[in-house]
Amino acid sequence: MTDSGDNDRKTLILTGASRGIGHATVKRFSSAGWRVITCSRHGFPEDCPWEQGPEDHIQIDLAEPDDVVRAIAEMRERLEANGSRLNALVNNAAISPKKPDGGRMGAIDTDIDDWKTVFQVNFFAPIMLARGLMDELKAARGSVVNVSSIAGGRVHPFAGAAYGTSKAALFALTREMAFDFGPYGIRVNAISPGEIETSILSPGTEKLVEDIPMRRLGQPEEVAKAIYFLCTDASSYVNGAELHINGGQHV
Repeated sequence: MTDSGDNDRKTLILTGASRGIGHATVKRFSSAGWRVITCSRHGFPEDCPWEQGPEDHIQIDLAEPDDVVRAIAEMRERLEANGSRLNALVNNAAISPKKPDGGRMGAIDTDIDDWKTVFQVNFFAPIMLARGLMDELKAARGSVVNVSSIAGGRVHPFAGAAYGTSKAALFALTREMAFDFGPYGIRVNAISPGEIETSILSPGTEKLVEDIPMRRLGQPEEVAKAIYFLCTDASSYVNGAELHINGGQHV
């Protein structure tokens, strides 16, 4: 069922929308009648399947704090059409730098500038966006979902040290945000995907399947369903949680 009337239509702002989990999330929310404001480093891809995409796409470089501030102002302007309400913010964008040969970058060989960039995109940008859009989230008693990772809880064979520690910090941030934002009617939760079958999988990921109890990779649509759950009334008393989406790989 779709909502009737622009002012009654629920709105999602999603970072990292151009591929993989983000792409599936846009389709899931759009099919439910939500307005989706997509955000990514690139312009709107012409082959995307949802309506009004180009008109509701914001190009943003999350690695640049000044550009995040600029984009927040643009987001607030676009939300005025919905009575300045924001029902959900999903912080999905993340980066994980690799060696020139595609190998994992560990704690010793990751350059300090790479550490700073990874944490800006994966950790600081989510709190900047949530704080910058707090009034709009309060008006809708909205929900924030931070996309963490199984790499935040263990050393991963492909994800680098900066990525893994940034994702661990993101869940700790989620806990703190749930405590601080909760009194304002804003729920903050995290999801922690495992090995999801997307175009950006590292070579050799298929070898990890034997360690997954369900013996298969996850699908982006399965992650999108969990994100949708955390942004709707079906999860109205869920706050500060981390939802594992990995077929039992974390057990």
